[in-house]
Amino acid sequence: MTRKISRADNLIHQFDTVLRTLVPRAAQPSRPSPANVQPAGALDDEQRHHVAGLMRINHTGEVCAQALYQGQGLTAKLTETRERMEEAAAEEIDHLAWCDQRLQELDSRTSYLNPAFYAASFGLGAVAGAIGDRLSLGFVAATEEQVGRHLEAHLRKLPIDDKRSRAVLEQMRIDEAQHERWALESGGSRFPLPVKWGMRLMSKVMTKSVYRI
Repeated sequence: MTRKISRADNLIHQFDTVLRTLVPRAAQPSRPSPANVQPAGALDDEQRHHVAGLMRINHTGEVCAQALYQGQGLTAKLTETRERMEEAAAEEIDHLAWCDQRLQELDSRTSYLNPAFYAASFGLGAVAGAIGDRLSLGFVAATEEQVGRHLEAHLRKLPIDDKRSRAVLEQMRIDEAQHERWALESGGSRFPLPVKWGMRLMSKVMTKSVYRI
């Protein structure tokens, strides 16, 4: 007989997900990191520091994405939308773990600001999901579009010899583009330019702070 999931079970699951998202090295990917099959390039101290800053930004971006999907999945009205949010969140866990692994290889760390960005993103996701699935899906599409821009910019900034970081970001870019297409094809609304500009401004605040902190 299938056991009915209680409210307490859901709360425990949510708490476990929060821990796996915010605690370094706690996230377990379902796919091996694309970096594993790439050689370790020779990076000097300045390059290593720069790449670590970029990967820290990408890691925090995945923390925000994970929180966004969790918040939306919690309040989404349609079962299908909620299930797809959970699937996308699982892929974001892969990205989270890959970035964390790369930061470890660079003898660096994740951002101290992650809890604050997680809380803000979870709240935005929950509000969007409560308003309606169309808005919620549109928020996913707009967010993934912004993430894609960051990934493309970071790929251009990586040292030529850093094939391990490049492999991670390229696979992340593929996955994020799929999430954006899914959200739009599922009925997500396209946000107007002023809203997207506001999201870009918030994103810049995140990237400037997380690069160093």
